[in-house]
Amino acid sequence: MKNYDFAQKFRALYDKAVGLYAKGQRGAETFFSADESAWLAANGLAAQNFFDYAEDHAGYGEPGPDNALAIEIVRRDYFLTAQQRQASTVVLDVVRMPAKSDTVRGIDWLPRLIPKAKAKLRGELPTSLMYCCGGDRSFFKTHDIFPAEFLSVAWRHEHNDNAIVEWVVQRSVAAKK
Repeated sequence: MKNYDFAQKFRALYDKAVGLYAKGQRGAETFFSADESAWLAANGLAAQNFFDYAEDHAGYGEPGPDNALAIEIVRRDYFLTAQQRQASTVVLDVVRMPAKSDTVRGIDWLPRLIPKAKAKLRGELPTSLMYCCGGDRSFFKTHDIFPAEFLSVAWRHEHNDNAIVEWVVQRSVAAKK
């Protein structure tokens, strides 16, 4: 695996996914060659993430290649270090997720975002969920949080949801000043 050119290779695949989606190609499994898919797997990444980024890029112009790269760098680092390059076989059960309307300490969306971010870190998101989807982006904008930064906070406090909530509360207060 080459590390130095990770960002360039990522951007090339991001651009490829956006181009294929714009041409009407659907199905994450159809986007990449065997070599490209092997590169994704070696870095703890999934074709589905590129499909989701391409779909939202086409529909909303977001999250964009810079946010996507930053998010996937955190995911990659978690995969390489915490998971020792071993992909998880677990998939987050969407039925057990908090509702979109749930709140914690008066903050909408956060109860749902925390398990979603942890699943993103671990490579356990089902194909029906995207980290940094429209709802996530609305949350991040409201609370002035960089999406990759939240993912990093979720990693630092992976086993302490209260610490994640407290971090968001502090950030949200700062965002309102």
